[in-house]
Amino acid sequence: MEQQKSETKTKKKFNLAALFAPTDMTEGSPGKRIVAFAIPMLIGNIAQQLYNTVDSIVVGRYVGDNALAAVGSASPILNLLLVLFVGISVGASIMVSQYFGAKQREELSGSIGCSITLTAISSVIIMVVAPFVVRPLLRLLNTPDSIMDWCASYLIILFVGIAGMAYYNILSGILRGLGDSVSALVYLLVATVLNIVLDILFVASFRMGVAGVALATAIAQAVSAIMCMFKLANMKEIFELKLHYLKPGKKHTTDMIRLGLPSGFTQAIFSMAMIVVQSLTNSFGEMFIAANVIIMRVDGFAMMPNFSFGTAMTTYAGQNVGARKYDRVEKGAKEGTVIAAAVSAVITGLILIFGKYLMGIFTETGELVKLSMHLMRILAVGYIAMAVTQCLSGVMRGAGDTMTPMWISLITTVAIRVPLAYGIAWMTRTPELPNGRNECVFISLLCSWVLGALITLIFYKKGAWKKRALEN
Repeated sequence: MEQQKSETKTKKKFNLAALFAPTDMTEGSPGKRIVAFAIPMLIGNIAQQLYNTVDSIVVGRYVGDNALAAVGSASPILNLLLVLFVGISVGASIMVSQYFGAKQREELSGSIGCSITLTAISSVIIMVVAPFVVRPLLRLLNTPDSIMDWCASYLIILFVGIAGMAYYNILSGILRGLGDSVSALVYLLVATVLNIVLDILFVASFRMGVAGVALATAIAQAVSAIMCMFKLANMKEIFELKLHYLKPGKKHTTDMIRLGLPSGFTQAIFSMAMIVVQSLTNSFGEMFIAANVIIMRVDGFAMMPNFSFGTAMTTYAGQNVGARKYDRVEKGAKEGTVIAAAVSAVITGLILIFGKYLMGIFTETGELVKLSMHLMRILAVGYIAMAVTQCLSGVMRGAGDTMTPMWISLITTVAIRVPLAYGIAWMTRTPELPNGRNECVFISLLCSWVLGALITLIFYKKGAWKKRALEN
């Protein structure tokens, strides 16, 4: 009897340890592996979205609608200056997943060390450059004078504390590349709770306004980054984090740039397009800017299954390509995409039914809630299309083909979304609406999402991604 109890305890301990351990996705049911990996990330994305959502709720409630608009207007510039980290993160995640799948310990150690050093260099660059370009970029966006100072202080604080944000995103990407999505989730949940507490403390109690929101976010993300680093430092059974691995080797640096640069460039294109569209958005006034902020916060929840399954597919494809199991990659791609589309459809339906209550959390202005809900309905079908785009793009990236998703993003964002937004605005101008109908911003986004899904499906079927695996 005592022996049986002992065995039961041992099993429980083992299962708990296994939950936080790297996962080999080259074995077992593809669909089950992908879902098991995606669920912690989905929860993590909810927590990540809470960063932005709580920021907006606290600012909207305690400071006002203009402050809410300021946080939203700052987002495109924040995303633009984070492209360096996007590139490193994607490159590192792909290399880690493929080397882990191929069981190459030495290469795995080198790639992780290289990403840590490149992140440090990129952080210093952003910290030095960003404070000088924030206000010129805000003026370029036609940011209203009423929110200019708030936008600038919000961005400068985040950029000065950029290392925490950068290291969390990159180190958690490495953990996911190793198949460990649970640890990154736990660290993010801790940081989210801390962020909420600090938001309320700095804004509601200390009356620091928008600057308090930025400071709370910077501190919380620094804490999550430190926890990720401790986790990686204790994974010696899989790789080594010794000093000589931190020196960027030519091969790992080159591969990381080759794999990550297209994704970083994609993010840059997307951010530039957002800046161009933000200029159009700002022309419709503070009310529309605030509505746009609310929609983007709700949009974050609608997009969560898509991003979660997309990242899961990158890790899944990377490990199986590293193990040369291409048939398994295709089977997983099909199952993962179907599941992601179904989950996205359910969440989108719930948002359409209950969205007005969710939007009412951000503001007490009834007109603003009504406008936000009207614009949100335009985007609805696009979320299911994005499930296809994210999953199949994730497969291509995991296989090492980061160029194809880049070109697709370039076409849908630059050649479709931006001209369409301005074209609709121009064609709908009237004496009452000198800048055109504000729906143009969201109609153009919907069209780019749907066409992007069709183009991604076509290129995935062509199968060029199969030839892009790293040389093992």
